[in-house]
Amino acid sequence: MKKVFFLLSSALLFACGSVAQNSGNQKNYWQQKVDYTMDIDMDVNTYQYKGKQKLVYTNNSPDELNKVFYHLYFNAFQPNSQMDARLHTIEDPDGRMVTKTGTSDNPVVESRIAKLSPSEIGYIKVTSLTQDGEKVSYETVGTILEVTLNKPIKSGKKVTFEMEFDAQVPLQIRRSGRNSKEGVALSMTQWYPKMAEYDFEGWHTPPYIAREFHGVWGNFDVTLHIDKNYVVGGTGTLQNPQEVGHGYENKDKGLKLPKGNKLTWNFVGINIHDFTWAADPEYQHDTFTMDNGVNLHFFYKKTLEEKYIESWKKLQPKTAELMKYFSENIGPYPYKQYSVIQGGDGGMEYAQCTLVTGKRSWGSLFGVTAHELAHTWFQFLLATNESKHPWMDEGFTTYISNKAEDTILEKGSQNPHAGSYRNYAYLAKSGKEKPLSTHADRYETNLAYGIGSYSKGNIFLSQLEYIIGSDNVAKTLKKYYNDFAFKHPTPNDIKRSAEKVSGIHLDWYLNEWTQTTHFIDYGVKQVKDKEITLERIGAIPMPIDLEVEYTDGSKESFYIPLEIMRGAKSTTAKLLKDWGWAYPTYTFTANKPVKSVQIDTSGLMADVNPLNNTFSIE
Repeated sequence: MKKVFFLLSSALLFACGSVAQNSGNQKNYWQQKVDYTMDIDMDVNTYQYKGKQKLVYTNNSPDELNKVFYHLYFNAFQPNSQMDARLHTIEDPDGRMVTKTGTSDNPVVESRIAKLSPSEIGYIKVTSLTQDGEKVSYETVGTILEVTLNKPIKSGKKVTFEMEFDAQVPLQIRRSGRNSKEGVALSMTQWYPKMAEYDFEGWHTPPYIAREFHGVWGNFDVTLHIDKNYVVGGTGTLQNPQEVGHGYENKDKGLKLPKGNKLTWNFVGINIHDFTWAADPEYQHDTFTMDNGVNLHFFYKKTLEEKYIESWKKLQPKTAELMKYFSENIGPYPYKQYSVIQGGDGGMEYAQCTLVTGKRSWGSLFGVTAHELAHTWFQFLLATNESKHPWMDEGFTTYISNKAEDTILEKGSQNPHAGSYRNYAYLAKSGKEKPLSTHADRYETNLAYGIGSYSKGNIFLSQLEYIIGSDNVAKTLKKYYNDFAFKHPTPNDIKRSAEKVSGIHLDWYLNEWTQTTHFIDYGVKQVKDKEITLERIGAIPMPIDLEVEYTDGSKESFYIPLEIMRGAKSTTAKLLKDWGWAYPTYTFTANKPVKSVQIDTSGLMADVNPLNNTFSIE
């Protein structure tokens, strides 16, 4: 009965996803579809595996395709790859990917990839490929497989690709790999030949240099043969728990373990755009069932110190609270399972699971889980191209996870995003800032990428609360989810969601905040008795919230909308005349003699120089 329910719910989920593809704001919206069936045989002694992949590709585009492209991510983990080259040329390489020697006066930074031996590198070697049963021409170029089709794929048609490949898991360098610093055997992320995305912008085939990802929606049926002592967790729902045990089995039905040195695991994921797994012989597997029936799985090494194990136990009900918070404040989690897995080299989100390092304090473990779980909504269900728009992925995730942590841990912060504001102000003054429209791979420094994507991206939403009101931002997130879940939304889509909810024009905001490095700086220029003059010093215009204290001790709040907003947020403050952005100053007369003036008491406007936001008459 349970299996029948799973199949019905999965079919319903996929149907809903298909409907979503043709709804929302884009009447002519389309997206490609993939159906993977993979059979993988893993040798845990050599860290090599052989794969067979059947891929049914549906061309929903209006275009005829003469080529297709696959990502071969593991090929990046080789000396002289572009990922290796980038570590030699960027001024602040990721510390996890390099070794540092020498002295503080003469430091020596070396790429870890450059030192990998042939038995330690990663690779995916395609040994055969057919299109509808006929051999097809292909060429491997770094991390991309370029396939020249025998016959074009016409609009609306399907084609079946069948592939065989050999692969080797690299030493853990970044995200993927074997034998992490914490001793996790296999962190299998970006491990299979993955069809590149083709959308209204064309093919997305950047070389992999350790940044972000973009994938095609579809279904995955993955069969894995691996040493019987290994416990496996990851994407999808396990179809044969009685045949593997390790905490998956239904004890009422008992185990049916096959003979031999390997177990066969079969996972199915419906309407997703990636597939990840991890395995280790020392995994402890715990489960936690939420009130709504979602099963949470936790995999961590049972050999961890007791203090870490206590944190992993404490994490389990808190993860359920996080799942509930995100579902209520963005949109419902649509699957029946999610896994938190010790692995990788930090924290990284994947389809229906996350990999995080396990040797963390309680606060750190909770924080990284909050962030990575929030990615289930921002980049997974709302599948932005995070290579092109990492600020929508990392920034929106930071925004909602900050709010969730503050609520669940009852911190009561006046502004849970205060750290992002400090980081952004530092970057804006550093001279290293780049527009958020910069492709993730093309940032000149990791500093600019990190603060821009996480902090400035977060402020896009938190500052939007200042512009249109916090209630409208809350409604915007739900509308964004309802209109664009199971799609690939773009920056314009979140802007339009906010405009439709608030009635306020926001094109100026999207442009200034994401496509320029302009900054906000307003000041109180002059106060004469009842007359107040404000000035715009930075290039970015903003509406102004103003608190005025009079000489008699009373206070009054004023609100000055920005003219190009063509509207105003709901507020109890006194509404003043619009401020046209081209005017550098704005003067109005208050009701009584003025003692002090303060711009933006909420702190939600990212003014890089708050010192001139106040004015007092002694």
